[in-house]
Amino acid sequence: MLKPIIETVDRRGLKKRFLGKFRNSIDRFYKGLVDDEIGEAAGKLVERLQKNRNKMFTFLEFDDVPWNNNNAEHAVKAFALLRRVMDGLTTENGLRDTLVLLSVCETCKCRKVDFLDFLRSGSKDVDEFVIRGSNQRLQRAN
Repeated sequence: MLKPIIETVDRRGLKKRFLGKFRNSIDRFYKGLVDDEIGEAAGKLVERLQKNRNKMFTFLEFDDVPWNNNNAEHAVKAFALLRRVMDGLTTENGLRDTLVLLSVCETCKCRKVDFLDFLRSGSKDVDEFVIRGSNQRLQRAN
């Protein structure tokens, strides 16, 4: 069931109009799940699949929603590393400020913006900073 979906994502991207055709095969898959006369581990797996059905296939319903959680896992790595370094040696306010900076830093990484350049700019919006930088580069080119 998943192989054709992933192939379509690779070929056509994360677009609802190309992925919608897989809803029927997913419905058939879930109708075929039977938790009668199976082992305890398989029963728990079937229960978990049924419970998370709406969450697992969200990417079929919306454009540009990743089919995996790699982006989310990557975003959490920076916090996990910071947590190990801090090891409880901060106040609630200090942690809040640190998390805001970490969030801005990760946003800059995702937008391919130099974090230090963004901080030096005094801008409070990463997207605005990116647009302003693009406009300045265009003006210099002309």
